[in-house]
Amino acid sequence: MKLLFSALILVWFTTGSVYAQKSEIFAPAGKAIKGYDPVAFFKISKPVKGNDSLSYTWKEAKWLFANKENREDFMADPERFAPQYGGYCAYGTAKGHKAPTQAETWTIVGDKLYFNYNNKVKGLWAKDQEAFIKKADENWPEIKEKP
Repeated sequence: MKLLFSALILVWFTTGSVYAQKSEIFAPAGKAIKGYDPVAFFKISKPVKGNDSLSYTWKEAKWLFANKENREDFMADPERFAPQYGGYCAYGTAKGHKAPTQAETWTIVGDKLYFNYNNKVKGLWAKDQEAFIKKADENWPEIKEKP
């Protein structure tokens, strides 16, 4: 069973990552982090969908916000609120590739926002966050522009 799960993860990361690797920012349908408000993770500690009417374009992606204050905060300092690795999976980045993410997998570590592919992968990442973050930080400059 473990072998089957490992094979499925490998297949997903090799085929699913094609979908995820189109830009530096994880932006399905052109909406960064699937349209979730990045500032809300910091302010109210939960995923909140943004509104199309409250958007801001940064790094060629459309970022959505739940309210004007969050949009203004992001516009003033996008690097502070934007997720690490463009919103791609932190564990996948540590392993040397981009992978899509789910909003429910968010974590803030050292005042930085991270996402993972799913909760199972988040569990793997959480076992040694510090080492995975260090490795992902090293890998990101090389993989962020790759298709």
